[in-house]
Amino acid sequence: MKTTTTAAAAALLALAACSKSATIATNTTTNTTTAAAATTGEPVVAGKTDAPAGTYAIDPAHSTVVFKLSHLGFSKYTGGFAKLDGQLQFDPAHPEAMQVTATIDPRSLTQPSPPPGFHDTLTGKDWLDAAKYPQITFRSTKVEVTGANTAKVTGDFTLHGVTKPVVLDATFNGGYAANAFDGSRVGFSGKTTIRRSDYGISSGIPAPGTNLGVGDHIDVAIESEWHSGKPTGPAPTAPPPKG
Repeated sequence: MKTTTTAAAAALLALAACSKSATIATNTTTNTTTAAAATTGEPVVAGKTDAPAGTYAIDPAHSTVVFKLSHLGFSKYTGGFAKLDGQLQFDPAHPEAMQVTATIDPRSLTQPSPPPGFHDTLTGKDWLDAAKYPQITFRSTKVEVTGANTAKVTGDFTLHGVTKPVVLDATFNGGYAANAFDGSRVGFSGKTTIRRSDYGISSGIPAPGTNLGVGDHIDVAIESEWHSGKPTGPAPTAPPPKG
């Protein structure tokens, strides 16, 4: 059971990653098909967007933070967090100037088939201590563009009362400007690896040379969408059936 606990810590870090992913660089080439994507079904092209600069809020219905860590060396235990919040200062013309802040509610830890009471154990004093540390936070400090739609996003990540810099490998997946169905929308993916022991969560870490326990290294993967504004008008009505 303690394995899941470690996993919980991982997820927290994931949040940081999530926020970081939001600050990623974008390809400034205008994509004329993105604006029509929501109405015509045409694909959004990775790294391209005509979404305008501005303040975007995370869309929790289309965003996930997932963590994985070794369980006895037999498998990668997987979990996540359900309650995310965040704000992105989006600027496709100046990706290096983007900024993002994000928070995770540690009590929203999600686990596969947890035994009764195990959620309380993992969010309790011996692990996440959510009563004392009710938020996991991330605030970006630097965006380094590495490609047409990729960047390394550095930020201050706070977990379990400890703040350390974290670097997220982020990818900008594209976006579109406001249309009849939706406001402006952009999407990012991100990944990073952290050590839970760096944040004071070290229970169950295997002794050197063994896998008997729960891994210290946690792989974090983030998928996030961010939206701004409102639809530009009523959605078009479906054409009458032929024949």
